[in-house]
Amino acid sequence: MRSIRAAAVGAVTMSLALAASACGGGSPTGGGSDDSPKTLTYWASNQGASIEVDKKVLQPELDKFEQQTGIEVKLEVVPWSDLLNRILTATTSGQGPDVLNIGNTWSASLQATGALLPWNAGNLDKIGGKDRFVDSALGSTGAQGQDPAAVPLYSMAYALYYNKKMFADAGISKPPATWDELIADGRKLSQDGKWGLGVEGSNPSENIHHAVVFAKQHGADFFTADGKPDFTSDQAVEGVKQFVDLMAKDRIIAPGNAEYAQNQSVSDFAKGRTAMLLWQSASANLKSQGMSEDAYGVAPVPVQSGTPGAGTGVNSMVMGINLAVFKNTDNLDGATKFVKFMTSDAEQKILNEAYSSIPPVKGAQSDQAFNTPANAVLKDTLAGSAVAAPQVADESQFETAVGTAIKELFADAAAGRAVTTDSVKAALEKAQQQMPTK
Repeated sequence: MRSIRAAAVGAVTMSLALAASACGGGSPTGGGSDDSPKTLTYWASNQGASIEVDKKVLQPELDKFEQQTGIEVKLEVVPWSDLLNRILTATTSGQGPDVLNIGNTWSASLQATGALLPWNAGNLDKIGGKDRFVDSALGSTGAQGQDPAAVPLYSMAYALYYNKKMFADAGISKPPATWDELIADGRKLSQDGKWGLGVEGSNPSENIHHAVVFAKQHGADFFTADGKPDFTSDQAVEGVKQFVDLMAKDRIIAPGNAEYAQNQSVSDFAKGRTAMLLWQSASANLKSQGMSEDAYGVAPVPVQSGTPGAGTGVNSMVMGINLAVFKNTDNLDGATKFVKFMTSDAEQKILNEAYSSIPPVKGAQSDQAFNTPANAVLKDTLAGSAVAAPQVADESQFETAVGTAIKELFADAAAGRAVTTDSVKAALEKAQQQMPTK
């Protein structure tokens, strides 16, 4: 999922609590009244460098769909800062779009509202069947044992991007594979106003993505097997502290990064202010900022042992965008046709190439555009060393609460206040107290 900004916990909690009873408006089967069979509304997420870039990417494809089906698609590209709250408001009011993009980490939370169309076997058959999609992408479409709440549209993974010239100038011959190596390299690179690594310390969602990975590398999850919050285990605390310590103790991240929340770390990397960047599928973003593909390399995110894989070798969340349909749409047939179109092999090649993401549709992955060295790293990560976000109903509250706790820890680090095991545990305890009680 592309980075979201924090949503207010109270608003999220209230929306989820009310949604089950307030998301009606269509028929019991979700077909609606079919008042506008030739029109669909579509909320797209902001995937490109700007909303205008997204319109230029998407509108020709929507025009193509209209030519093929006679159905006009009214497009609105919604910024990530607004998207989750817009969706939650729509689930409570029943006044939403027909089709919408959702961050894949939100799938289980939005599934719990009851507002989204379940993609049961019958619905999946209408778009070519479940087997067309990559398993790792399907793993982030809703709670285990339930019909998916959405279908995968774009797949992404985190990687380590590194500036080749800055590495060569510092005498570093290869990208780091372990965190110890990254810290050692980062210290060599943090000279003369330049810094080793960039992060978005004020971006709760970016914080959460890294926190889940660091916790996994220490053998921890943030939820128990029955879905209860477990934010303060020794391993989770250790993982979060290791992440924040990259600024607080290791000093390879500029203190100003504690205030970064909207692609500033990508900009710093593109402009040569930082030598390394942990980001999800960044090539299109870097190209839009004038950085040549020859100027940087792409490697797996480091792990404790240096060997990415399952278990403690996890080095990314399974990131991406899913495509969902509001259950009370007045044009279920048209919405289903649109999902089939957007997930067709041909459209998957066009759209994922435009956004430097990986097609979650198997038939599109063989295209040459997705077999570059950079994409090979992302595909290998998704296939073997990435983990799905917690597929629990309270996932969006988790993102906000823990992501904000880490934001505050980065603020402490930037201000020179001590970040200790006790202070990290206290911050995570406070976040856990903000979670809904069952």
